[in-house]
Amino acid sequence: MVRDIAVISLGGSMVVPKDIDVDFLKHFREIACSLIVDHKLIIVCGGGMTARNYQTAARTLDVQSDPELDWIGIKATYLNAELVRAMIGSDITEAKVVTDPTADLDFKKDIIVAAGWKPGCSTDFDAVLLAERFGAKRLVNMSNVDYVYDKDPKKFSDAKKIEKMTWSELRKIVGDEWSPGLNAPFDPIAAKKAQKLGLVVGMIKGDDLKGLANFIKGEEFKGTIIS
Repeated sequence: MVRDIAVISLGGSMVVPKDIDVDFLKHFREIACSLIVDHKLIIVCGGGMTARNYQTAARTLDVQSDPELDWIGIKATYLNAELVRAMIGSDITEAKVVTDPTADLDFKKDIIVAAGWKPGCSTDFDAVLLAERFGAKRLVNMSNVDYVYDKDPKKFSDAKKIEKMTWSELRKIVGDEWSPGLNAPFDPIAAKKAQKLGLVVGMIKGDDLKGLANFIKGEEFKGTIIS
């Protein structure tokens, strides 16, 4: 049986919202292992609070270079990805965390776990590159928000959720520029690439693991679909 490939951009805010969320990771592992019956998975881990804490400290210590700040965040993604790969187990994951989506890669097992690559973008972009490379048609972006909104719901009580949107509409919201630690629904650099590829992306609140499974299976889910 030829299995479809799905990509999960696992926001670091789900792995490390403040401290490492062990309960979430246990449930995520259960869902991932259930999905590999019909799918192969690529899981790309973000840096979360670990990355932001280190970047904040670096700025306080007068580190102003965007590439240096990005590298600090990228190294945090390595730690999260190693944890996710180890907890799922080497029997179904490739042995090494992917840190360069353009390098020679084996995908003989059920799951690839990946981390950040290089400055100038977030792990969303790495997830899009891996989707392109392996022919994935669906990418799930899991974060701490349930929908894309027309403006920041934390600042504006009248912010409206958006259930379906085009890439052009999303790019009007997120803009075209990346900065280290940017808190946006989807990385602007990744959005530009995803639009070019015609990728279908589901934006799902990270603790909605049933919604994650439903989206990958092509079923209804709670969240925003971008195409």
